Amino acid sequence: MLDGADDAAASGGLATGAPEGTSPLLALSGIAKEFPGVRALSGVDFDLRRGEVHAVCGENGAGKSTLMKIISGVQAPSAGRIVYKGVERRFASPLEAEAAGIAMIHQELNLVAHLTVAENIFLGREPRRGFLVDRRALRDGARACLDRLGAGIDPDTLVRDLSVAQCQLVEIAKALSLKAELLIMDEPTSSLTEQEARRLFQVIRDLKAAGAGIVYISHRLDEMREIVDRVTVLRDGRHVSTDAFAAVTLDAIVARMVGRALDEKFPERTSVPTGHVILEAAGLTRAGAFRDVSFTLRRGEILGFAGLMGAGRTEVARAIFGADPLEAGSLAIEGRSLTIRDPRDAIAAGIAYLSEDRKAQGLAVKMPVDANLTLANLGAVANRLGLIDAGRHAAAAQGFVDRLEIRTPSLGQPVRLLSGGNQQKIIIGKWLFRDAKVMLFDEPTRGIDVGAKLAIYTIMDRLAARGIGVVLISSELPEILGMTDRVAVFHRGRLVRILDTARTDQEEIMHYASGFGTA
Repeated sequence: MLDGADDAAASGGLATGAPEGTSPLLALSGIAKEFPGVRALSGVDFDLRRGEVHAVCGENGAGKSTLMKIISGVQAPSAGRIVYKGVERRFASPLEAEAAGIAMIHQELNLVAHLTVAENIFLGREPRRGFLVDRRALRDGARACLDRLGAGIDPDTLVRDLSVAQCQLVEIAKALSLKAELLIMDEPTSSLTEQEARRLFQVIRDLKAAGAGIVYISHRLDEMREIVDRVTVLRDGRHVSTDAFAAVTLDAIVARMVGRALDEKFPERTSVPTGHVILEAAGLTRAGAFRDVSFTLRRGEILGFAGLMGAGRTEVARAIFGADPLEAGSLAIEGRSLTIRDPRDAIAAGIAYLSEDRKAQGLAVKMPVDANLTLANLGAVANRLGLIDAGRHAAAAQGFVDRLEIRTPSLGQPVRLLSGGNQQKIIIGKWLFRDAKVMLFDEPTRGIDVGAKLAIYTIMDRLAARGIGVVLISSELPEILGMTDRVAVFHRGRLVRILDTARTDQEEIMHYASGFGTA
């Protein structure tokens, strides 16, 4: 028994949404999905009522995304029935599902980089005047959707010029433009600040009041209290429980997800920062992004970067790594002045950057596990002729698979088929193979489950214990407070305060991040 919640699960768990007697908007029964050598779903039942938010929880690999892809027409089930609005359906494509009133906000952003925000929001559904696209109506429609989210994004901006968080808002606006009756939200707040997430929650409440049914997937379990009516837990492709959210504790949900209790969200820190400065930044400036940013990072320290969207945290990390140019300022590692023109200079100096968009900027997703682990240091597994030594290559990769506990069927498994947590471990392994001295983690737990988060936190602590300097950029303040020694707070491109983590709290961090006390 888990806090008495299993009795509620057995009865299906009543929600606060539509009345119990009404027919569901969506009913799935016996849904199964098999891929070559893998059973992703096995006999899953699920239903969604009008005017409710039904959360689906589970670790990466539990089957959540596969189930949503079946609902939205991306994939066909191997077995089972889908009844939508009282009629048995099987959607052949996402377009067919959209035409029926089903929209999905994807966790992996699904935008066209060279098109504008407005063009992405109405892609394939552009308003027309005769044979031509009505550009004014396109922009006005996009602006209305963005304003509903309080996004403040120009509809004429190219998507390639947006941050990951802004792209997430565009994805949400795109789904809102469909005026769907059934909306699937897969990790919609993973890149959003608390303020942006609260605005989204109000939109969700408005949609509920209008009778829409919402399937909500998130690894941020604490945020569900505000909006979720019922919660279903999947594990290893099977249905574990469905409850009224108010009738089950977060600890019980986590225990069902992982099949065991997690006693703590963060590991006990074993690393102790030394007084030795490993990285020093002075007066870092890049027009329009950040200005006069100065800080030190000590050996064995985890330094947090906190701030609202657009505060400049990611931009500073990218400039330190050489991905974007610095216009002024200086960098030094262990007292040695650095000139960083591009990422190759940073890598040679011992600086590693784990991007917030791991699939686009951190991994070669179509390549296998072993190739990704050795990609940043191929010279270490090459012979005298410069050719890859197969034995040394496999041994090096296997060493990091064992050391980081990467769950993969083989070294030859394409990285795109692994869970988010295991993908993140591969990026860490890649940089460890380069003997990095400084590691910049940008939203390292975005879109990964609670069990995988704990594994990433443990690895970060071990890195610091080895004397590596770690910078943790995160929009989750509990993560910042749970893992760092100091917190550098950013506001509108300036580092406004550095706080001792043990002597601060969320309120003080948000005080400075919001611009108060920064004059």
